Amino acid sequence: MRKFLSSLFFHSRFFYIATAIILLFVVGYFVPVFLPISKILLLLLILITILDIFLLYKSGTVFVTRSMSEKLSNGDKNPIELYIESRYTIPITLEVIDELPEQFQFRSDIHAKLDFSPNMKGMYQYDVTPKKRGEYTFGNIIVFVRSKLSLVKKKFIATTPSTVAVYPSYIQMRKYELMAISNRLTDYGIKKIRKTGQSNEFDQIKQYIPGDDYRTINWKATARSQQLMVNQYTDEKSQQIYCIIDKGRTMKMPFEGMTLLDYAINATVSLANVAIVKDDKAGLVTFSNRAGAFVKADKKRIQTKKIIEVLYNQKSSFKESSYELVTGSLLSLIPQRSLLMFFTNFETSFGMQRQLPYLKMLAKRHLVVVVFFENTELHEITTSVSTSTEEIYTKAIAESFELEKKLIVKELQQHGILTLLVQPKELTVSVINKYLEIKSRRLL
Repeated sequence: MRKFLSSLFFHSRFFYIATAIILLFVVGYFVPVFLPISKILLLLLILITILDIFLLYKSGTVFVTRSMSEKLSNGDKNPIELYIESRYTIPITLEVIDELPEQFQFRSDIHAKLDFSPNMKGMYQYDVTPKKRGEYTFGNIIVFVRSKLSLVKKKFIATTPSTVAVYPSYIQMRKYELMAISNRLTDYGIKKIRKTGQSNEFDQIKQYIPGDDYRTINWKATARSQQLMVNQYTDEKSQQIYCIIDKGRTMKMPFEGMTLLDYAINATVSLANVAIVKDDKAGLVTFSNRAGAFVKADKKRIQTKKIIEVLYNQKSSFKESSYELVTGSLLSLIPQRSLLMFFTNFETSFGMQRQLPYLKMLAKRHLVVVVFFENTELHEITTSVSTSTEEIYTKAIAESFELEKKLIVKELQQHGILTLLVQPKELTVSVINKYLEIKSRRLL
């Protein structure tokens, strides 16, 4: 009996009808002719409600399961599928509620209304976009079933709690990997870089496309095929690419729900994978106020998986990062000249000046690219139209901060340090562009 009562719920339609009958009873107190009508309607309501309960509890049941990937991709849309099977012999309407992990902070979870025919099977799909790495626990799936009478609902609970790990963006990584393999990176915003020099190793003759160096045109092949043909040369291979990730307090700043550290991690995974596809060696170093992870550069296919596993557990701290510590580690751990893609964030010139001696020290032995972030909220303020004195002052302050970022870029470049000032959402494309530009210009 207790189980029966805990699963029985009255639909809003029942309360609307009951309220109308109560009002009719009130009117019948003053106008007696309505009193017998009220009693008849009340009796009908009770009988139909009992019939509805009988239909819901004796005509069948519902089966629901959840299906999703073993791992979710951070910052991307991940599909979740609910398989629903109605074992009712009557048409029903389902209200499906999936209890999402607390990290999504959804008050109403996923709520769907579906109409099912007798003995019907169906699938309901929705997407979730995690904003941080870690373990996410999905709760139960709650289903409310009602018949076409819609006076009462029967509650089913599919006890299917499941925990899934959210990893750095492997969806984004695979997307750029496929484009790199098929030489179609331009489809996702990767620029076609004109090469300024050529290696000595000839690769093939191919048809000319805009952006190819006109100096490589093969005139004999062009005459034979009646279309422009160019010589293609192979890039230098087995160069070392290290992504250096700052995990200090400046990387805890959030943009569109994700921290700068997570943006840097997603970009690192994609860059490392593209570098391996291009036959270069990819490695990883993380640091904060103490030494972090170190993955030696390699070009084996398993290297990307190793980097993802290491980055899964990386967290930022509220402490100031030690550039002195990481510089000493890099100089001892990486003897060969390498490309160091330094993911960090400088908000002021003073903050950059304190770290400049260590960056200059690294730049003497390696090719250093400092990647830091534009403040998109400040950029919105500087591009907006001011209508009051307060907004004018706010815009002036925002412009001064943006100018300071540009001055940081200029000063780093004066010391032979390459820079990349980029919006967080454009980080991955910009970093891959920079890597391909460095390869094409033979800077490494």
